Order: sequence, then C-alpha cells, then structure tokens
Amino acid sequence: MQNEHFIPGKDASLESTIRIMQQKLQELGFEVEEYAWLNPVEAIWSVHLRDRDCPLIYTNGKGATELAARASALGEFFERASSNYFWTHHYLGEARAGGEFVHFPQEKWFPLGDDSTWPEELLTPQLQAFYNPEGGVDADSLVDLNSGNDERGICALPYTRLRDGEKVWFPVNITANLYVSNGMAAGNTPAETRAQALSEIFERHVKFRVIAEGICLPLVPDEVIARYPHIAADIAALRAAGFGIQVRDASLGGRYPVMNVMLLNPRDQGCFASFGAHPRFEIALERALTELLQGRALNQLDGFPSPVFDLEDVDNAPNLESHFVDSTGTLAWRSFGNAPDFDFCDWNFTHTTQEDCDWLVEHIHAEGFDVYLAEYTHLGVYACRILVPGMSEIYPVDDLEWENNSVGNILRPALVDLHELEAEECAEVYDMLEELNLDDQRSIATLIGLAADPGSAWEGLRVGELKALLALAVGDEDSILEGCEWVRNFGQLDAARQSVYHCIESLLGLEKPEAYGATLSQLYGAETLKLAQALLAGEVRFFGLDPLGGNYEGSAMHQRLLAAYDKVQARKAG
Repeated sequence: MQNEHFIPGKDASLESTIRIMQQKLQELGFEVEEYAWLNPVEAIWSVHLRDRDCPLIYTNGKGATELAARASALGEFFERASSNYFWTHHYLGEARAGGEFVHFPQEKWFPLGDDSTWPEELLTPQLQAFYNPEGGVDADSLVDLNSGNDERGICALPYTRLRDGEKVWFPVNITANLYVSNGMAAGNTPAETRAQALSEIFERHVKFRVIAEGICLPLVPDEVIARYPHIAADIAALRAAGFGIQVRDASLGGRYPVMNVMLLNPRDQGCFASFGAHPRFEIALERALTELLQGRALNQLDGFPSPVFDLEDVDNAPNLESHFVDSTGTLAWRSFGNAPDFDFCDWNFTHTTQEDCDWLVEHIHAEGFDVYLAEYTHLGVYACRILVPGMSEIYPVDDLEWENNSVGNILRPALVDLHELEAEECAEVYDMLEELNLDDQRSIATLIGLAADPGSAWEGLRVGELKALLALAVGDEDSILEGCEWVRNFGQLDAARQSVYHCIESLLGLEKPEAYGATLSQLYGAETLKLAQALLAGEVRFFGLDPLGGNYEGSAMHQRLLAAYDKVQARKAG
C-alpha cells in the first residue's frame, strides 16, 4: 500500500490533495502541464503549472518536497479559477457583459445615479469613507473593467464580516484594483484554507512594514534553526554555494506569525528579502525559505539591487510594488544591522488548523481590523478570498482615484473599432489620451484588458505609439513628429516597426523628400519607405493593428482565455 505523506498545516495527505484536484480539473475540461521544475537545493522545490490550451492561465507552486510543490501549484490554480482571479485584468466581452451574471450568480448591480455619489447599499458608511476619503472617486469609476457595462452600473459581490456575520457588498472594481491576489487560498478544509489566506495577509502586511520602515529584525539563533534539520540543511547548502543567508524573526516581538530570510550575493552585492507566515514557527520559516527560491535556480540570483542608505528610496509605492511582484525592490542598509529593533521571540502559537484559523482572525480583530470572507465551492474544491481593509491592500487606496483600471472602459469603445474612426473621431481619442494624463509607456493591451497575441502589434502597443498613430490618421504634423520622437526614445518596439516611424520622421524633416528617394530607399528599404509614405498620406492607418471587435475576436489568445472562463462559468450556474 502506498505511503501517504502529511505535512504540518494540512488536513489531508499530499497524495489525496493532488489526486482530488487533478480529477476536478479534468472534470472541468482543463488540461494542465507541469512546465518547469526547479530543485536548487535538496528540500526546496518549485514548479510552474499552466493550462495547455491557454498559457496565460498558470500558477507557481513551492514546497519542501516535489509532492508539496505540486499540491501548492494545484491549490493556487483552484484559488484563482474559483475566485475569477485568472480573468481579473481582462475584458470579458460584450456578450458576457450582458449575460444573466458576469462574475457570479450572487452578484448585485447598483445602478449609477445622476450624480457622482456612491450607492448607499454599497459597502458600509465606514468603508465608503475608507476607500473614498476625499470624495474624489466618482461612482462611475467603480464600473468593473471585466464588463465595462455602465448601463448595468456597479457590480458588487457579497462578503461576510466575520466579527458579526453581516453581509457587505464589495465592488468588483475595488477588489481588482487594490487587493490583487492577496488573501486567496484553496485547500482541503475551510479551516486550513482560511488559515492559508490569512497567513498570506499577515506576511505581506509585515513585509511591507519591515521594508518601508527599514526595520532591523533579530537573527534566529542557530540552535533554534537546528530543530528543523531539513531547513538547516538547505540554509547550509545555500551558504556552501557562496550566498550570505540571514534568518530573521519577523514577529516584531512575538506579535505577528512571520519569518524572514535575507539573501546576500557576494558576486554583485545584490540582496533580497523573502517572508513567510503561519501561526506555527516551522511552517512560517519553511515558507520564507521556499519563497526565496521559487522559480529561481542558483545561477539566477544575480541582478538584485544593492542596499541603499536613504529610506525614502525604499518607502515609495513603486518600490514596494516591485517587492510584491517579484522581490526585486530595493532594501535599506538599516535592515541588515546587528542591533535589532526587536528582541528575538521563540514563538509558536497553535497546533491544529482550526486553532490556526481562529488565532489569525482573533489577532486581526485585536489589531483593529475587520475580516471579510467570500467562499467558493462550485469547482468542487473549497476556496476563499479574504479582505482586511486597511491591512491587506497591495496598492494604495488612492489608486482608485489616480490609477483605477476603469479607465479602460473609457478607451475601449474607440479602440475596438479603431479602423472605422473618422479623422475627427481620431482627434477626439487623441485629446482623450492627453486629458487622461496616462504615462506614454503604459501598455494599451493592459489598459483595455486585452490578452494580445504574442508578437502582435497590439502586444507591444503603448500609449505613446497610439498617439503617433492617431496623429498620422489626423494629419497633425507636429503631433506626428512628437510621437515619432517618443518611439525613437522608447526604443523597445519591434525593429521593423520602429524603422517605419524613423522613416516618417525623416520624410517630415526633409524639405523635398522626393529629392532623396534613392537614399531613403537604401536606408529604410523600399517596403518601409512605401508604408511610411502611405501612412503620411492617410492611405494606410493603424498599420499592424488588426481590428479587435466587441468581444476581442481579433485576438486568438483572448478567445482562448474566454474559452477557459466559460468552463468555470458553466459550473456557477449549476
């Protein structure tokens, strides 16, 4: 009989978890593949798992064993499929936006009023004040990117406030803009799963605070690490490979269930910080260590930034965001000192998954925050999403006013029918881009929620290039030159495409370009010259950008993404 492997913090064997989740995926029609495995040291494994039909649907798993990493990746797949996170940043199309339900059957739509005020039934008065303290976020900014359906209004989903069981309606727009994947989990039982989601919230909350404030954490004594031989062996292996490894207690004096591992690279003086959380010390430490090398081989640890002296270079939104995305942000020298800001605490708070869950909820309440829970069981595996306003945001609340993804709803109607626009309409879109004050380097595909085909012009299109194309369609020479200059300085477009803009710039700069025909042809090639001339004459517009259509039919990749959405959508109705 095959041995079953159990690990702390889980309510079923790894084999059982893997078997059930793989079976459920097959029933849903997903064919997943383990695309890349890494095992840089003996007890650190990671795997990249992706859908064979749509590689944009992928997860990463990590663990101390191959089985643990596989179970981790499958769990992440279910948390993201169950909560719709795989599609959070994408437009679902006109057909789905007008369906019986867009996200979940229990969703509720709040019509937009004649003014900019938020509907009273949305959230609570306290939460409305938290998310919109200055009143600068209009109600129409809460229309979700996925539907873009302002005629239906604001789509909200119910969350249960654990303090008193009250149901509260959270706009899909807010969760997508501020929380990203934080606080999501899937697992064997509700207690285990909620503990995982809550631990992640603690981890990131403490991580951001430690990095932003340059806190110096206490080192964990060697005799404490020695209690966990497999962890001690991995640390020794990393040190033997030439890396400096510092294991630090991030509980901030026994207050939080968080551990930290710092890696220092003597090859290039780069360093980065990894955190892990769980009410049990061993699990938190193992998570911090496996997170350190998730998706990274030992020869891929170069290129991280060196510590800096000025804390202001660390405590800013872009730097903290990079720490969330891939741990490539900058750290302060102060965090690496020998004089810690807190004493080491040899903590261990719980012993069972129910205790884990209860302890975490109680301590969030003790911190003065509320826990809001959404549960999902429609895919056959328990999953949840937890929000803790004021604690679990990944992006600052003022992003709802200044970086709200609902801007895509403003741009999308014009861009799906770009080739049909009259010159006057092109000028209006150009002016709209100027008024929105978008960074010229922003990806248009990201802005409008498009899964662009790899290698397509849509994939590389930026706001700055779109302005150049609109100026060409209008015939505004000053704006054309401004756009071409931006393209030249940006320097990241496909070389052939960039050459067209360079040629346009040359044609406009020459007083009599026809007198230089042979030279231009030799410099740029006859086809590039012909295309540049056609663009200037208005005979060709928006070159390389295939029409998208109301459901983004023009992108094969987007259609594959929507086909995957339909697989999970069908299970919700049942």
